[in-house]
Amino acid sequence: MSQKQWIAGINAVAAALEHDAEHVREVLIEAGAKNPRLAEIESQARRMDIDVRKVATQAIDGVVGGLRHQGVVARYAAAKTWGEDELETLIEAAEGRALLLVLDGVQDPHNLGACLRSAAAAGVTAVVIPKDKSVQVNATVRKTSAGAADSVPVVPVTNLARTMRDLQKLGVWLYGLAGEADASVYSLDLRGNVGLVLGGESDGLRRLTRENCDQLVKIPMPGGGAVESLNVSVATGVTLFEAVRQRGAAVK
Repeated sequence: MSQKQWIAGINAVAAALEHDAEHVREVLIEAGAKNPRLAEIESQARRMDIDVRKVATQAIDGVVGGLRHQGVVARYAAAKTWGEDELETLIEAAEGRALLLVLDGVQDPHNLGACLRSAAAAGVTAVVIPKDKSVQVNATVRKTSAGAADSVPVVPVTNLARTMRDLQKLGVWLYGLAGEADASVYSLDLRGNVGLVLGGESDGLRRLTRENCDQLVKIPMPGGGAVESLNVSVATGVTLFEAVRQRGAAVK
C-alpha cells in the first residue's frame, strides 16, 4: 500500500471515523495497547462495520513509514474531496459571513496540515488550494492537521487566479498578505464575505495571485521583517483569528 492511502494517529483516525467513515476500509490497532482512546476507536469502527485488526507495532510502522501513529492507522479507499463547483454553495450557505482561506503554493505538508488545523478552529468556510505547485491533502497533512483535514472543506482548483475572480463575483473580498504592503491586516473589516490569501514558503504570493487580490495587507511586526519571515501557518493563524475576533463567537 502506498503511504497516501493511510492516515495515522488517534486524532486523525477518530476524525476520519466521525466525518468520512464511508471511505475508511480498515483500522489497524496496536495489539496489547492500553490507551483508552484506542479502545474507543475500535468500538466506533466496529459499530460502523469497519474491519479492525490488532497487529504488532512493526506492522503499523511498515504501512506509514516514519509517521508517528500512536498505535492506530486507518486505510482509506478514497479521501473526501470537494469540487470547484461546490464553492458557490458553501459561500451561499454562510449567509454573508463566509470566511475563506486561499493558500497559493504551500509545499510543505506539515505547513498545510497546520494551516488546516487553524482553519478548522476558526470555523473557516473552505480552504482553496491550487492543484498545481502545491502539496495536496496526503497522509502527512492529515496527521499534522489532527483531523482538521476531514472537518474543513479543502477545494483544489485548476486555475487559482480564475477561481479568485469567480469568488469576487460571488461577493467575496480577497485580501493578500504581503510584507511590503502599506495597510495593516488590523485595519480591515473582516466581518463579511472575506478571503484571506497567503503565499507559499519560498516565494510568497505569485504575480497573478497578487493582481487578483482586492488589496494587499501586512501583519505589522515591530521587530522588523517581511511576512515571509513568518511561517505560513503562523501567519494563517494570526490573520484568521483577527477575523474571528472581529466576528465574535458567531463564526461557523
